Order: sequence, then structure tokens, then C-alpha cells
Amino acid sequence: MFTGIVKGFFPVGRIETFNELNRITVLLPSTLLEGLETGASIAVNGCCLTVTSFDRESVTFDVMKETLRVTNLGALGEGDKVNIERAARFGDEIGGHLLSGHIHDTVEICDIKQEENNVTVFFQFASEWQDYILPKGYVSLNGCSLTIGEKVEGGRFCIHLIPETLRMTSFGTAEVGDRVNLEIDSQTQAIVTTVKRYLESTRL
Repeated sequence: MFTGIVKGFFPVGRIETFNELNRITVLLPSTLLEGLETGASIAVNGCCLTVTSFDRESVTFDVMKETLRVTNLGALGEGDKVNIERAARFGDEIGGHLLSGHIHDTVEICDIKQEENNVTVFFQFASEWQDYILPKGYVSLNGCSLTIGEKVEGGRFCIHLIPETLRMTSFGTAEVGDRVNLEIDSQTQAIVTTVKRYLESTRL
């Protein structure tokens, strides 16, 4: 379980490609390696991955076929930077919203509007997610817990980013055309799906 409060973005040091599996090594500072164990979960661009090995300066994950298909991890190259969050522990402050690290889809950055003290990023998304992406609702984008902007229309939504988010995450270097991992808020998904199924049953 994660909270969407990214601890920084860090470079991919090595990628080994096997048959339908990529082995990805990310370079991390000692503060994020403290207390780490093999088998632990870490969110990489919001995707929950299992630690297969680590040393004093890096951590390695095996990324399987389905994860490569659904997320943007398959497009990573050595030197690219990824958002990192260690798994939440009991007693931690929940600063964002609860996340599973199970990515639903990727969305494409279609516009970026720069202002003096914040940035607005616009995303294009598949129609199947229309009912779950709501104004002022929550989503996770590359592992960041973010609030959707005031308009969701034409298969587009936006988020507003403060300087601290731009400094601490990969959104500070994002460009139009980038594909970003999307995790729908689980509570929103459960409520909307339940209501839709009830309404469909009443029509029978």
C-alpha cells in the first residue's frame, strides 16, 4: 500500500532485457535503502514492484510482461528518472490517498501551461475511464497523488502542480507526448461501479 507522496525521482542505472521480462536497477540514496529487504514493495512511477536484490546504492526489480504492457516502464531507458515511494507502514502519516500500485492504464500529456508559480498539465485518456475521472477527484499519475482540475471533457482532464511537486517528481521535466501511469482511486471506482451495476439491474 502507498500514499502517493513521492520521495524523489532517481535514475535507472541498468536495464537487462530477457524474454518477456525486464530487469530494472534504480540508483537510490541511502535514506531510501534503509531497512530494505528482498521481497519488499516499492512504487516505481506508481507501479508496485517487488525488490529482487539491492546493495548500498541501488535496488533491482523484475518487471513482467503484463506490467510492461500496461505501464510506461517498458519504455524506460538507462539514465531515465523514475518517481519512487517506499511502501507505507502502520503509523505513517497519510498525506495523499491510499494507492495499491496497480496501474490501470497510461495517459498521454497533450498540453502543458506554464504560469509563474504553478503548472497545469493536460492529459488525454481512454473513454473507458470517463466515469471514474471526476472534477476534484483523486488520481495517481506516475505515483503522485493528485487532484483532478475543474474540467473533465473531450477525453481530457488536467492537474495543477505547485513548485514543490515539480521539484520532487518527474513532472518538473515532463513534456507533451509523454505517457504517464494512471491509477484510478479505488473508492471512486468501487462506488461508480456499484451504482452502474445497480442501475443496469433496475432496467431488466
